[in-house]
Amino acid sequence: MTVPHPEHVGESGAPVRAPARPPSPWRGQGPVVAAVSLGGTVGASARYGAGLLWPTPDGTFPWTTFTINVVGCAVIGVLMVLVTDVRSVHRLARPFFGTGVLGGFTTFSTYAVDIRDLVGTGHPGTGLVYLAATLFAALAAVWIGTTATRRALAWRRR
Repeated sequence: MTVPHPEHVGESGAPVRAPARPPSPWRGQGPVVAAVSLGGTVGASARYGAGLLWPTPDGTFPWTTFTINVVGCAVIGVLMVLVTDVRSVHRLARPFFGTGVLGGFTTFSTYAVDIRDLVGTGHPGTGLVYLAATLFAALAAVWIGTTATRRALAWRRR
């Protein structure tokens, strides 16, 4: 009979198991964080490129940011239908495309800065129109993207 080392014996005299190793971050949230980061890099780079191609003059309606946000919201609507209703996808697809690429592409922080700049430079009317138009257009874009995708899929199944 083997006697356990005194450091490996509990108060009752029973052997104590070594503490379990902490789970690898690559089994939990690590891959999700990496997918979001990589996707965010892609989306933010695309948004930055669009801003360089179509700059907005000071004091005018920020059409580039408005268009980016509305298009991104429509694509989010389409994507969510495809990955939740249509087929099972890899567990990292939604974090990569939805949170990462489209989250990096849409830019509601720039939206807030644009409003502040418009109001601060004496264009409060344009800022208020931009505030409301972006909110309503983004919500409508998600709804249209979702509804159109579901209808197209239903039509295709017939």
